[in-house]
Amino acid sequence: MVDRLFVEPRLAQLYDTAYPLAPAARDFYLPMMLSAPAVLDVGCGTGALLKAARQAGHAGRLCGLDPAAAMLEHARSRTDIEWREADLGALRAAGEFDLIVMTGHAFQALLTDAQLRDGLAAIRRALKNRGGFVFDTRNPAARAWEHWNPGHAVEFEDSLGNPVRVTQQVVAPYDGRSVAFVETYSCPQWTEPLTSRSELRFLEVRELERFLGEAGLAIEAQFGDFTRAPLTAASPEIVTIATIAR
Repeated sequence: MVDRLFVEPRLAQLYDTAYPLAPAARDFYLPMMLSAPAVLDVGCGTGALLKAARQAGHAGRLCGLDPAAAMLEHARSRTDIEWREADLGALRAAGEFDLIVMTGHAFQALLTDAQLRDGLAAIRRALKNRGGFVFDTRNPAARAWEHWNPGHAVEFEDSLGNPVRVTQQVVAPYDGRSVAFVETYSCPQWTEPLTSRSELRFLEVRELERFLGEAGLAIEAQFGDFTRAPLTAASPEIVTIATIAR
């Protein structure tokens, strides 16, 4: 799971270890990024995907946008990439990018209809005429939130080799639209656990199509996972490639 508002610096330090860039997602997004001269990553977090693109030879413009200063502090370890601290709705770019991506389910942090419309309008404005918008969301039919409980804890080591345990607990169950949950990070070497609260919206395919269409974007392709498998009711993901509507 991805909490795009990691405002606690200690949690931001753990982010890449707790949620490393998945090889399947990297392999899906990276070829499209490498073929686009100017790329914007919305909800870039620590910038792992943009850094991977630069390391893979992208020689053009790479820009990351995220509202969390603590996350961007780590992203800025690479200075040949632009980093902007802002919400998507505050983006004022116009016709600047060939490709805009939202990875790690960052799209699900747009909770209200107004946030979705404002965010998609900002994306449409920021795209060049032949630009594309690619993003992933969890398929609500897969009911991922049923695994967000202490029985599915994640364990890893921090940079000092200390064991860290992460548990999730749903605090507001799925109501047909969103789920709220709390993540708790604990370590024997810490004086107390750290917590982070998140809320994510789950959209059906028809809802995605409607919001994209209102913003002047059209779905070019959709997949059920990052291997480009067909989208079915059982698919864990809804991976969408959208372009400016003609």
